[in-house]
Amino acid sequence: MDIRVEKDTMGEIQVPADKYWGAQTQRSKQNFEIGTEKMPYEVITGFAILKRSAAIVNESLGKLHKDKAEAIVTACEEIIEGKLTNHFPLVVWQTGSGTQSNMNVNEVVARRGNEILQEKGKEMTIHPNDDVNMSQSSNDTFPTAMHIAGVIAVYNKLMPAIEKLSGTLDQKVKQFSDVVKIGRTHLQDATPITLGQEISGWAHMLHQTKEMIGQAASYMKNLAIGGTAVGTGINAHPEFGERVAREISHYTKQDFLSSVNKFHSLTSHDETVYAHGALKALAGNLMKIANDVRWLASGPRCGIGEITIPENEPGSSIMPGKVNPTQSEAITMVAVQVMGNDAAIGFAASQGNFELNVFKPVIIYNFLQSVQLLSDSITSFHDHCVIGIEANLPVIEGYLNDSLMLVTALNPHIGYENAAKIAKLAHKEGLTLKEAAVQLDLLTEEQFDQYVNPEEMTYPKG
Repeated sequence: MDIRVEKDTMGEIQVPADKYWGAQTQRSKQNFEIGTEKMPYEVITGFAILKRSAAIVNESLGKLHKDKAEAIVTACEEIIEGKLTNHFPLVVWQTGSGTQSNMNVNEVVARRGNEILQEKGKEMTIHPNDDVNMSQSSNDTFPTAMHIAGVIAVYNKLMPAIEKLSGTLDQKVKQFSDVVKIGRTHLQDATPITLGQEISGWAHMLHQTKEMIGQAASYMKNLAIGGTAVGTGINAHPEFGERVAREISHYTKQDFLSSVNKFHSLTSHDETVYAHGALKALAGNLMKIANDVRWLASGPRCGIGEITIPENEPGSSIMPGKVNPTQSEAITMVAVQVMGNDAAIGFAASQGNFELNVFKPVIIYNFLQSVQLLSDSITSFHDHCVIGIEANLPVIEGYLNDSLMLVTALNPHIGYENAAKIAKLAHKEGLTLKEAAVQLDLLTEEQFDQYVNPEEMTYPKG
């Protein structure tokens, strides 16, 4: 028998020449390896979930031998468990349809499946194209793997991180509900607010953005599988796409659907753009929250200093004792990266020509990076900063008592113009508002105390 020794993604193999498979992955690795960014393993896992489901469905349709289907399922589950990670060497920068990665998975599954069959004494061979890729094309499998990977990453990584941070912020809202402080707009003094109210804005941002992400990610549950090469479903059973989507849903516990229009699902990635837009909204909110934290904690003696945050590490190589808000700086840099990723995803998604978008790998690479960065940075920001936020009461009370904007409470009683006179005189001559009001003979001390109550100003009546 003519024996051919070649190397594929699983190393050196010896198989009959007429049964040889594995060349495409090796050629891809040699000819298309640009940079070092490997195809995210989440995508490989998405492929394995898909190939597992496809084998089950093809066997149920009478198209794939039961022993082959079982071996493919076992091989795919090993990939999902992370047992074959070293056999996926390809980088993101490959063909825009992801064909090399699809074949990489097909070849590894076939190779491992054949080992499983051999161990069981079965005299048959799994072919990467004819069996593992049965009823499929790279053009519908890669976008399907993209969506599986993206949805699982959002729900398993990002959502728990958001819930953790928002839950702690909810606790801080209650903890500081009675701490009255000066509000600020345009970086200038404004009317009073409680620290709890201020933090409640942060918490609500996260609660609402979490809902938006969930709603947006639901569109990624539409799968391209069943469209094969150009969306017509050539070489696939008419029920293949729907059956595979049901099997994937059963396995992942997510409600995936077969896209109602496969021509759309192969050439458009508006669902991913939309979902990442919600991630960008989260990044914007995190930027605002983290900046508020570092402003409010600035100092410790020459800044605002209304709150204190944990001193995690020395922040200066030259100034002894200086501690910087490193967690805020880290998460704001993540926000910048996510916003950059959003631009890349949006542009890449616009590159659909005729029946196929050919920027798929860079889209999912950036999407998954955003999810990972957001999940990790939110968790770190929570664990090393937010959970340790405390109110600096002496500073808060000092700013509150010195604020000129308490004069706003006088508007209904003496009018805007007279209230402005009090504020301007107090600022010009370094007086308290009460002293200025009495000096201008606009109010008595008793009247001032009756009308100006910072705590009541945080919950105004009428």
